[in-house]
Amino acid sequence: MTKIILASNNKGKIKEVKEICKDMQVEIVSMKEAGIDIDIEENGTTFEENALIKAEAVMKLTGELTIADDSGLEVDYLNKEPGVYSARYMGHDTSYDIKNQAIIDRLAGVEDKDRTARFVCAMAAVFPDGRHFTTRGTMEGIIAHEIKGANGFGYDPIVYLPQYGKTSAELTPEEKNKISHRGEALEKLKAQLAQYLN
Repeated sequence: MTKIILASNNKGKIKEVKEICKDMQVEIVSMKEAGIDIDIEENGTTFEENALIKAEAVMKLTGELTIADDSGLEVDYLNKEPGVYSARYMGHDTSYDIKNQAIIDRLAGVEDKDRTARFVCAMAAVFPDGRHFTTRGTMEGIIAHEIKGANGFGYDPIVYLPQYGKTSAELTPEEKNKISHRGEALEKLKAQLAQYLN
């Protein structure tokens, strides 16, 4: 069975990636499970660049096939903020409850048609022989008027999905994985990996 290192220590991401990839004949191992403890400076200007930076750093340490994701929230009214800075928005240690409320507050009085936003996820795979590729997925929605839902993580409670009549955090994990930005990027990644691994 092929071992793939996931360059992440984010429990929510690790759980989602393992769930979405469970139908592949691969073993997904987190950085912690692989005994890797490094700080990787994500200084790219796009989600794809940051995903590649993370995957390359861990692959060089381990010599193993490594995948990484970089994802975030783009709010059109806020010039696509927080974007690639989603995890660091308002500071690394700021809770998502505070970040989510801050975004809602910044959109006070803004009509729904102008509250468009999307989750973006770029996945990167880096092979020991230097080959690499990236994939991208998005999930469109609007910024909710209040924080709702206890599932998911990060900005899920403020991204309202009109076609479901609920926020991303109100979806079940199964519902979310079928339509999420990470699910879409991972399905594309899985298709490409299957070609590389065969």
